[in-house]
Amino acid sequence: MSEPTADAAQVRVVTAGETMVLVVPTAPGRLRHAGAVTLSIGGAESNVAIGLSRLGVPAAWVSAVGEDEPGELVLHRIRAEGVDTRAVRRVPDRPTGLYLREEVAGAHRVYYYRRGSAASTLAPGAFDPAVLGGADFLHLTGITGALSPEAAEFLPWAARTARAAGVRVSYDVNYRSRLWDAAAARAASEAMLPHVDVLLVGDEEARALWGWDEDTCLDHLADRGPGEVVLKLGARGCAAVVDGERLSSPGFPARQVDPIGAGDAFAAGYLAARLWDMDPAERLRTANAMGAYCVQSLGDYEGLPSRRELTSFLDRTVDLGR
Repeated sequence: MSEPTADAAQVRVVTAGETMVLVVPTAPGRLRHAGAVTLSIGGAESNVAIGLSRLGVPAAWVSAVGEDEPGELVLHRIRAEGVDTRAVRRVPDRPTGLYLREEVAGAHRVYYYRRGSAASTLAPGAFDPAVLGGADFLHLTGITGALSPEAAEFLPWAARTARAAGVRVSYDVNYRSRLWDAAAARAASEAMLPHVDVLLVGDEEARALWGWDEDTCLDHLADRGPGEVVLKLGARGCAAVVDGERLSSPGFPARQVDPIGAGDAFAAGYLAARLWDMDPAERLRTANAMGAYCVQSLGDYEGLPSRRELTSFLDRTVDLGR
Protein backbone atom coordinates (compact mmCIF):
# COMPACT_ATOMS: atom_id res chain seq x y z
CA MET A 1 0.00 0.00 0.00
CA SER A 2 1.33 3.45 -0.87
CA GLU A 3 1.78 6.21 1.66
CA PRO A 4 -1.24 8.54 1.89
CA THR A 5 -1.21 11.93 0.33
CA ALA A 6 -1.75 15.03 2.44
CA ASP A 7 -5.12 15.40 4.09
CA ALA A 8 -7.61 16.87 1.70
CA ALA A 9 -11.32 17.38 1.25
CA GLN A 10 -13.56 14.36 0.84
CA VAL A 11 -12.83 12.57 -2.43
CA ARG A 12 -15.59 13.27 -4.96
CA VAL A 13 -14.38 11.06 -7.84
CA VAL A 14 -12.50 7.78 -7.73
CA THR A 15 -10.80 6.55 -10.92
CA ALA A 16 -9.37 3.07 -11.48
CA GLY A 17 -7.03 1.74 -14.16
CA GLU A 18 -3.43 1.40 -15.29
CA THR A 19 -0.86 4.18 -15.48
CA MET A 20 2.46 3.51 -17.23
CA VAL A 21 5.80 5.19 -17.50
CA LEU A 22 5.82 7.16 -20.74
CA VAL A 23 8.98 7.58 -22.82
CA VAL A 24 8.91 10.23 -25.58
CA PRO A 25 11.71 11.61 -27.78
CA THR A 26 12.39 15.29 -27.20
CA ALA A 27 11.86 16.01 -30.92
CA PRO A 28 9.65 14.52 -33.65
CA GLY A 29 11.12 11.53 -35.44
CA ARG A 30 11.62 7.82 -35.04
CA LEU A 31 12.55 6.44 -31.65
CA ARG A 32 15.56 4.67 -33.14
CA HIS A 33 17.13 8.03 -33.99
CA ALA A 34 16.25 9.82 -30.74
CA GLY A 35 19.23 11.52 -29.13
CA ALA A 36 17.30 12.25 -25.94
CA VAL A 37 13.97 11.26 -24.39
CA THR A 38 11.74 12.51 -21.59
CA LEU A 39 10.11 10.43 -18.85
CA SER A 40 6.52 11.06 -17.91
CA ILE A 41 3.44 9.00 -17.14
CA GLY A 42 0.48 7.97 -19.25
CA GLY A 43 -2.85 6.57 -18.13
CA ALA A 44 -6.40 7.54 -19.03
CA GLU A 45 -7.80 7.18 -15.54
CA SER A 46 -4.98 9.02 -13.78
CA ASN A 47 -5.22 11.76 -16.43
CA VAL A 48 -8.86 12.22 -15.44
CA ALA A 49 -7.98 12.26 -11.73
CA ILE A 50 -5.26 14.87 -12.32
CA GLY A 51 -7.59 16.97 -14.46
CA LEU A 52 -10.19 16.95 -11.70
CA SER A 53 -7.64 17.73 -9.00
CA ARG A 54 -6.39 20.75 -10.91
CA LEU A 55 -9.96 21.97 -11.16
CA GLY A 56 -10.32 21.72 -7.39
CA VAL A 57 -12.33 18.48 -7.38
CA PRO A 58 -10.77 16.02 -4.88
CA ALA A 59 -9.97 12.77 -6.68
CA ALA A 60 -8.45 9.38 -5.90
CA TRP A 61 -6.78 6.86 -8.20
CA VAL A 62 -6.98 3.07 -7.67
CA SER A 63 -4.50 0.77 -9.39
CA ALA A 64 -1.47 -1.50 -8.96
CA VAL A 65 2.16 -0.72 -9.77
CA GLY A 66 5.32 -2.75 -9.44
CA GLU A 67 7.73 -2.51 -6.54
CA ASP A 68 10.18 -0.89 -8.92
CA GLU A 69 11.53 2.54 -9.77
CA PRO A 70 9.01 3.05 -12.59
CA GLY A 71 6.26 2.44 -10.02
CA GLU A 72 7.82 5.07 -7.77
CA LEU A 73 7.90 7.49 -10.69
CA VAL A 74 4.18 6.92 -11.38
CA LEU A 75 3.20 7.41 -7.75
CA HIS A 76 5.44 10.46 -7.34
CA ARG A 77 3.94 12.25 -10.34
CA ILE A 78 0.33 11.48 -9.43
CA ARG A 79 0.71 12.38 -5.76
CA ALA A 80 2.38 15.63 -6.76
CA GLU A 81 -0.89 16.58 -8.49
CA GLY A 82 -2.83 16.22 -5.24
CA VAL A 83 -4.49 12.93 -6.19
CA ASP A 84 -5.13 10.42 -3.38
CA THR A 85 -3.14 7.22 -4.05
CA ARG A 86 -3.80 5.37 -0.79
CA ALA A 87 -5.63 2.52 -2.55
CA VAL A 88 -2.79 1.77 -4.99
CA ARG A 89 -1.24 -1.68 -4.44
CA ARG A 90 2.46 -2.45 -4.88
CA VAL A 91 3.00 -5.82 -6.60
CA PRO A 92 6.46 -7.27 -5.96
CA ASP A 93 6.65 -9.78 -8.83
CA ARG A 94 5.14 -7.69 -11.63
CA PRO A 95 6.60 -4.68 -13.49
CA THR A 96 5.02 -1.28 -13.91
CA GLY A 97 3.80 -0.90 -17.51
CA LEU A 98 5.80 0.97 -20.13
CA TYR A 99 4.50 3.12 -22.98
CA LEU A 100 6.67 4.51 -25.81
CA ARG A 101 5.54 7.18 -28.24
CA GLU A 102 6.99 8.70 -31.39
CA GLU A 103 5.81 11.28 -33.91
CA VAL A 104 6.58 10.49 -37.55
CA ALA A 105 5.28 12.62 -40.42
CA GLY A 106 2.84 14.32 -38.09
CA ALA A 107 1.29 11.03 -36.89
CA HIS A 108 1.70 9.63 -33.38
CA ARG A 109 2.64 5.97 -32.96
CA VAL A 110 2.52 4.14 -29.65
CA TYR A 111 4.19 0.98 -28.38
CA TYR A 112 2.83 -0.69 -25.25
CA TYR A 113 4.70 -3.00 -22.88
CA ARG A 114 1.97 -3.85 -20.42
CA ARG A 115 1.29 -7.58 -20.77
CA GLY A 116 1.88 -9.14 -17.35
CA SER A 117 2.16 -5.71 -15.73
CA ALA A 118 1.22 -5.05 -12.13
CA ALA A 119 -2.02 -3.40 -13.24
CA SER A 120 -3.03 -6.50 -15.21
CA THR A 121 -3.61 -8.13 -11.80
CA LEU A 122 -6.63 -5.89 -11.22
CA ALA A 123 -9.50 -8.28 -10.57
CA PRO A 124 -12.76 -8.44 -8.62
CA GLY A 125 -11.97 -7.50 -5.03
CA ALA A 126 -8.96 -5.39 -6.05
CA PHE A 127 -10.00 -2.57 -3.74
CA ASP A 128 -11.87 -2.21 -0.48
CA PRO A 129 -15.34 -0.78 -1.21
CA ALA A 130 -14.69 1.66 1.63
CA VAL A 131 -12.50 3.55 -0.86
CA LEU A 132 -15.74 4.73 -2.45
CA GLY A 133 -17.15 6.12 0.78
CA GLY A 134 -18.59 9.58 0.20
CA ALA A 135 -17.64 9.67 -3.49
CA ASP A 136 -20.04 10.88 -6.15
CA PHE A 137 -18.53 9.03 -9.12
CA LEU A 138 -16.37 6.05 -9.99
CA HIS A 139 -14.71 6.59 -13.37
CA LEU A 140 -13.62 3.59 -15.46
CA THR A 141 -12.45 3.07 -19.03
CA GLY A 142 -12.51 0.21 -21.50
CA ILE A 143 -8.72 0.13 -21.61
CA THR A 144 -8.66 -1.81 -18.34
CA GLY A 145 -10.67 -4.67 -19.82
CA ALA A 146 -7.97 -5.32 -22.42
CA LEU A 147 -5.18 -5.90 -19.88
CA SER A 148 -6.08 -9.45 -18.82
CA PRO A 149 -9.10 -11.73 -18.34
CA GLU A 150 -9.07 -10.79 -14.64
CA ALA A 151 -9.00 -7.08 -15.44
CA ALA A 152 -11.94 -7.57 -17.80
CA GLU A 153 -13.90 -9.03 -14.87
CA PHE A 154 -12.76 -6.15 -12.66
CA LEU A 155 -14.72 -3.56 -14.63
CA PRO A 156 -18.28 -4.87 -14.07
CA TRP A 157 -17.38 -5.83 -10.48
CA ALA A 158 -16.17 -2.30 -9.78
CA ALA A 159 -19.26 -0.78 -11.40
CA ARG A 160 -21.63 -3.02 -9.45
CA THR A 161 -19.74 -2.31 -6.22
CA ALA A 162 -20.04 1.44 -6.82
CA ARG A 163 -23.71 1.22 -7.62
CA ALA A 164 -24.34 -0.80 -4.44
CA ALA A 165 -22.60 1.95 -2.47
CA GLY A 166 -24.79 4.64 -4.05
CA VAL A 167 -21.93 5.93 -6.23
CA ARG A 168 -22.62 6.79 -9.85
CA VAL A 169 -20.47 5.25 -12.58
CA SER A 170 -18.95 6.97 -15.58
CA TYR A 171 -17.37 4.84 -18.31
CA ASP A 172 -15.27 5.93 -21.27
CA VAL A 173 -15.17 3.31 -24.04
CA ASN A 174 -11.58 4.31 -24.93
CA TYR A 175 -11.06 1.59 -27.53
CA ARG A 176 -7.40 0.73 -28.18
CA SER A 177 -7.01 -1.39 -31.31
CA ARG A 178 -3.43 -2.33 -30.34
CA LEU A 179 -4.68 -4.00 -27.17
CA TRP A 180 -7.64 -6.06 -28.38
CA ASP A 181 -9.91 -6.59 -31.36
CA ALA A 182 -13.14 -4.74 -32.00
CA ALA A 183 -15.42 -7.70 -31.23
CA ALA A 184 -13.94 -8.18 -27.74
CA ALA A 185 -14.00 -4.46 -26.97
CA ARG A 186 -17.59 -4.17 -28.17
CA ALA A 187 -18.73 -7.09 -26.00
CA ALA A 188 -16.97 -5.69 -22.95
CA SER A 189 -18.53 -2.24 -23.40
CA GLU A 190 -21.99 -3.66 -23.96
CA ALA A 191 -21.68 -5.70 -20.75
CA MET A 192 -20.96 -2.48 -18.87
CA LEU A 193 -23.92 -0.47 -20.17
CA PRO A 194 -26.51 -1.61 -17.59
CA HIS A 195 -24.17 -0.49 -14.79
CA VAL A 196 -23.26 2.94 -16.19
CA ASP A 197 -24.79 6.36 -15.47
CA VAL A 198 -22.54 8.46 -17.75
CA LEU A 199 -21.18 6.92 -20.95
CA LEU A 200 -18.47 8.63 -23.00
CA VAL A 201 -17.58 7.42 -26.48
CA GLY A 202 -15.72 8.90 -29.44
CA ASP A 203 -17.28 9.02 -32.89
CA GLU A 204 -14.39 7.01 -34.38
CA GLU A 205 -14.81 4.39 -31.66
CA ALA A 206 -18.53 4.14 -32.36
CA ARG A 207 -17.83 3.44 -36.03
CA ALA A 208 -15.02 0.98 -35.27
CA LEU A 209 -16.98 -1.03 -32.70
CA TRP A 210 -20.55 -0.80 -33.94
CA GLY A 211 -20.44 0.72 -37.41
CA TRP A 212 -22.87 3.43 -36.26
CA ASP A 213 -23.14 7.04 -37.35
CA GLU A 214 -23.60 9.78 -34.77
CA ASP A 215 -27.38 9.76 -34.49
CA THR A 216 -27.64 5.98 -34.44
CA CYS A 217 -24.93 5.74 -31.81
CA LEU A 218 -26.65 8.12 -29.42
CA ASP A 219 -30.08 6.51 -29.83
CA HIS A 220 -28.92 2.92 -29.46
CA LEU A 221 -26.59 3.46 -26.51
CA ALA A 222 -29.09 5.62 -24.62
CA ASP A 223 -31.64 2.82 -24.97
CA ARG A 224 -29.29 0.37 -23.20
CA GLY A 225 -29.16 1.91 -19.76
CA PRO A 226 -27.00 5.03 -19.33
CA GLY A 227 -28.96 8.17 -18.47
CA GLU A 228 -26.25 10.31 -20.06
CA VAL A 229 -24.53 9.34 -23.32
CA VAL A 230 -21.91 11.76 -24.60
CA LEU A 231 -20.42 11.41 -28.08
CA LYS A 232 -17.01 13.08 -28.48
CA LEU A 233 -16.53 14.60 -31.94
CA GLY A 234 -12.99 15.94 -31.60
CA ALA A 235 -12.52 19.47 -32.90
CA ARG A 236 -16.21 19.56 -33.90
CA GLY A 237 -17.30 19.39 -30.27
CA CYS A 238 -19.74 16.83 -28.94
CA ALA A 239 -23.33 15.61 -28.95
CA ALA A 240 -25.30 13.93 -26.20
CA VAL A 241 -28.52 12.44 -24.99
CA VAL A 242 -29.14 13.41 -21.36
CA ASP A 243 -32.27 12.06 -19.70
CA GLY A 244 -33.88 11.67 -23.12
CA GLU A 245 -32.97 15.15 -24.36
CA ARG A 246 -30.67 15.46 -27.37
CA LEU A 247 -28.04 18.22 -27.26
CA SER A 248 -24.97 19.32 -29.17
CA SER A 249 -22.12 21.71 -28.43
CA PRO A 250 -19.54 23.10 -30.88
CA GLY A 251 -15.82 22.78 -30.27
CA PHE A 252 -13.46 25.64 -29.46
CA PRO A 253 -10.83 26.86 -31.94
CA ALA A 254 -7.47 25.51 -30.79
CA ARG A 255 -3.97 25.18 -32.18
CA GLN A 256 -3.26 21.49 -31.80
CA VAL A 257 0.19 20.70 -30.46
CA ASP A 258 -0.45 17.23 -29.03
CA PRO A 259 -3.81 15.41 -29.26
CA ILE A 260 -2.97 12.75 -26.66
CA GLY A 261 -5.05 13.08 -23.51
CA ALA A 262 -7.77 15.28 -24.99
CA GLY A 263 -10.47 12.68 -24.38
CA ASP A 264 -9.43 12.32 -20.75
CA ALA A 265 -9.44 16.09 -20.32
CA PHE A 266 -12.93 16.11 -21.82
CA ALA A 267 -14.07 13.48 -19.30
CA ALA A 268 -12.60 15.45 -16.39
CA GLY A 269 -14.36 18.59 -17.58
CA TYR A 270 -17.69 16.83 -17.93
CA LEU A 271 -17.52 15.22 -14.49
CA ALA A 272 -16.38 18.46 -12.84
CA ALA A 273 -19.25 20.36 -14.43
CA ARG A 274 -21.62 17.61 -13.30
CA LEU A 275 -20.42 18.05 -9.72
CA TRP A 276 -20.68 21.83 -10.03
CA ASP A 277 -24.40 21.34 -10.78
CA MET A 278 -24.14 22.87 -14.25
CA ASP A 279 -26.97 22.18 -16.68
CA PRO A 280 -26.34 19.66 -19.49
CA ALA A 281 -25.48 22.31 -22.10
CA GLU A 282 -22.85 23.86 -19.82
CA ARG A 283 -21.42 20.43 -19.01
CA LEU A 284 -20.81 19.79 -22.68
CA ARG A 285 -19.32 23.24 -23.22
CA THR A 286 -17.01 22.80 -20.23
CA ALA A 287 -15.91 19.37 -21.47
CA ASN A 288 -15.16 20.78 -24.93
CA ALA A 289 -13.13 23.59 -23.38
CA MET A 290 -11.02 21.12 -21.39
CA GLY A 291 -10.29 19.08 -24.49
CA ALA A 292 -9.33 22.18 -26.48
CA TYR A 293 -7.12 23.46 -23.67
CA CYS A 294 -5.33 20.11 -23.42
CA VAL A 295 -4.33 19.77 -27.08
CA GLN A 296 -2.49 23.09 -27.02
CA SER A 297 0.31 21.71 -24.80
CA LEU A 298 2.69 18.75 -24.99
CA GLY A 299 1.97 15.81 -22.74
CA ASP A 300 -0.95 13.63 -21.69
CA TYR A 301 -1.90 15.85 -18.75
CA GLU A 302 0.80 18.48 -18.29
CA GLY A 303 -1.17 21.31 -19.91
CA LEU A 304 -4.44 20.77 -18.05
CA PRO A 305 -5.85 23.98 -16.56
CA SER A 306 -6.74 25.17 -13.11
CA ARG A 307 -10.35 26.22 -12.57
CA ARG A 308 -9.36 29.89 -12.95
CA GLU A 309 -7.65 29.16 -16.25
CA LEU A 310 -10.63 27.13 -17.45
CA THR A 311 -13.02 29.94 -16.51
CA SER A 312 -10.88 32.47 -18.41
CA PHE A 313 -10.85 30.19 -21.44
CA LEU A 314 -14.63 29.75 -21.33
CA ASP A 315 -15.18 33.48 -20.91
CA ARG A 316 -12.67 34.22 -23.69
CA THR A 317 -10.78 36.56 -21.35
CA VAL A 318 -7.01 36.87 -21.07
CA ASP A 319 -5.55 35.33 -17.92
CA LEU A 320 -2.41 37.37 -17.17
CA GLY A 321 -1.27 34.80 -14.63
CA ARG A 322 -1.08 37.34 -11.84
